[in-house]
Amino acid sequence: MRRLLHRVNFRWVAVAAAAIAFLTVPAACAAEPLDDLIALTSKQVSGFVEQFSDVKCIEQVRQEKLGKDDKVELKEDSTYDYLVILTNTGGELSLDESRLAVRQAKADKKNTSMLVSNGFATLFLVFHPYYAGSFQFTALGDEEVDGHRLSKVAFQHVRGTRSVAALALRGKEYPLELSGIAWIDPQSGAIAKITAGVENTMEDVGLKTLRSEVRYAPVPFRDTKDVYWFPAQATVEVETPRQHWRNTHSFTDYKKFSVSTEEQVANK
Repeated sequence: MRRLLHRVNFRWVAVAAAAIAFLTVPAACAAEPLDDLIALTSKQVSGFVEQFSDVKCIEQVRQEKLGKDDKVELKEDSTYDYLVILTNTGGELSLDESRLAVRQAKADKKNTSMLVSNGFATLFLVFHPYYAGSFQFTALGDEEVDGHRLSKVAFQHVRGTRSVAALALRGKEYPLELSGIAWIDPQSGAIAKITAGVENTMEDVGLKTLRSEVRYAPVPFRDTKDVYWFPAQATVEVETPRQHWRNTHSFTDYKKFSVSTEEQVANK
């Protein structure tokens, strides 16, 4: 069985370092009323993983340090060339983000702690066949969003099963009870929006709340009739007992690319 490993990381500079890792989960086992929709979404996500690794885009990141009444105390803007690399070594699949700085924010003279976040654009992996078995899904009816009728599906990690996400802090890993809502196109299984997070469960290790929202948008390409919904914007908000940050990632200018390699034996 192939193992899909994906890592979502965040850390706050000059305070601590942390990483959220998506771990292997058994095959999907959705609740009975949602079998068809979950199966369709899982199939769509499985195909999308490969499509996502065949494109690159521009990622713009705004980091904000929030104070009292959520007032922005400091903000920094950066731009990156962004792509996700899918590899299959020894039958083990892995997804890794790659960022090349186009314009990076200057370091704050006061060395103010800022949140560094990545990986949240791929929260759709909650519905991947390797992951869905660790979640309980609940239908929340339909909702019209931007002229599209979408099915709302709530997900909640099943306690006692392998956690989809783990917080790695100071050399230790803490499973996250991730929960949220996905807005899904019932015809294609494409995810248009997904929210996820944890609330008031990990204050003993310094994490008060973690909230994220990812919006996807259809991106057509000339060489294919299929239209996939790629990440358009991801917002990540983290609170500790003393700090509050919000990062916004915007993804634009998607382009397909291909990479080929050739090995040669040098003549001696």
